[in-house]
Amino acid sequence: MGRVQDKVALVTGGASGVGMASVRLLHAEGARVAISDLNEAAGQRLVAELGERAMFLRHDVSSEADWAAAMDAVQQRFGALNVLVNNAGILLPGSIETGSLADFRRLMEVNADSVFLGCQQGVAAMKAGGGSIVNMASVSSWLPVENYAGYGATKAAVSALTRATALLCRRKGYRIRANSIHPDGIYTPMMQASLPPGVTREMVLHDPERNRGGRAYPPEHIAQLVLFLASDESGVISGSELHADNAILGTGL
Repeated sequence: MGRVQDKVALVTGGASGVGMASVRLLHAEGARVAISDLNEAAGQRLVAELGERAMFLRHDVSSEADWAAAMDAVQQRFGALNVLVNNAGILLPGSIETGSLADFRRLMEVNADSVFLGCQQGVAAMKAGGGSIVNMASVSSWLPVENYAGYGATKAAVSALTRATALLCRRKGYRIRANSIHPDGIYTPMMQASLPPGVTREMVLHDPERNRGGRAYPPEHIAQLVLFLASDESGVISGSELHADNAILGTGL
């Protein structure tokens, strides 16, 4: 039997990158998976690949109305939600000197507002039956990353919202766990678009023998952590920050 057999999962940003890797792994381990994204073509291709235990939702994660509609659609198709993965996000550059207020607000809207709404809707959907909320944060929530001040602020907000959600569920007696994952670099289309010209996959991916200084990892590595937090194996873990950074803090970077 799969590690999330017969669970119902919703993955935002599920049509690419870590979201897609998480969708595939959760599905392979027995879950029925709703793929939430704005990229309808990619989402529908993934549904066609996975079959009847998958569905696509065109979903603006910064919209409260879209969240309500998404939750209703999942309930009607698959039944009660058990797993919510708040993965959708954007990356815009800008230091505290060069960043624009418009970009900062857009980052907060997509990266942080979405997690507030997701946690709120997730708690409402799962408080009767229990479940797991997995929020995708970043090492930038605690480690300043040059030229990405706004992005780091949004991921710090994700951490705070995760802890607040976990505490609420404990105090209220809801059988819902909330945890955040804090990767360093992930080699996704979003990361690839931000790399300088000429920087290759081999130059950024960590390899213990050939590139120990590499700070990026394939999305499938992070999807394994999503699966762990979604499964009953992590039943005693809530309110935690899972650092998927290979000891980057110790390097002083």
